[in-house]
Amino acid sequence: MAKSRYDRILLKMGGEALSGPDGFGIDPTRAAEVAQIVKDVYDLGVQVALVIGGGNLWRGSVGIGRGMEQATADHMGMIATVMNALALQDALERIGIETRVQTSIEMRTVAEPYIRLRAIRHLEKGRVVIFGGGTGNPYFTTDSAGALRAMEIGADVLIKATKVDAIYDADPLTNPDAHRFEKISYIDFLNLRLRVMDSTAISLCMENNMPIVVLNFWQSGSVRRYVLGEDLGTTICHIEESDT
Repeated sequence: MAKSRYDRILLKMGGEALSGPDGFGIDPTRAAEVAQIVKDVYDLGVQVALVIGGGNLWRGSVGIGRGMEQATADHMGMIATVMNALALQDALERIGIETRVQTSIEMRTVAEPYIRLRAIRHLEKGRVVIFGGGTGNPYFTTDSAGALRAMEIGADVLIKATKVDAIYDADPLTNPDAHRFEKISYIDFLNLRLRVMDSTAISLCMENNMPIVVLNFWQSGSVRRYVLGEDLGTTICHIEESDT
């Protein structure tokens, strides 16, 4: 068996990963595709945890734009992430991967409450753990939840799944001169105001030395290839002068 360079990873993906062509709702076929990508990594012996967003079901900005209180809009978004977590759990269980959903908002009839040591124990027993409900607090994104959970469970890396192959300083689809970063420091990411992840998540990772890798989730075998050692995407980390 090929050897992974990581023992434990946290994979952060947007809710759109489960949506159909229009970007909304939950498409069972797409959920099955995501589950297979996760299984391909899991089969390497890697402990896998996931944080998934809820943008395919609810975008708080829409409610806020019509006068809704942000706390209310954010709580609705948290509930949407739990729906996505349950859909992904079902897809993983269907292909033989034992999975647990833990939520930061208690809903004991459908998922476990988030307990850090219990989550770690599930991972050690070979279960995939999906964290729903964001951080459990309004005003924080699921990117921040991904960063927080990655550090709490002692993940080796936080992988941010996107639709692009790397981080650029401009949109490569509209600007042919856009610069592609293979590696970028946390500080440079913040100073350039890049939008791949929110600044709170980046700052949290910077303070705790959690490396982040941004890659194209839908590129054939990308996550598996990366954990096996192939250089893909963009790494956000501390950069020594000798690395520049």
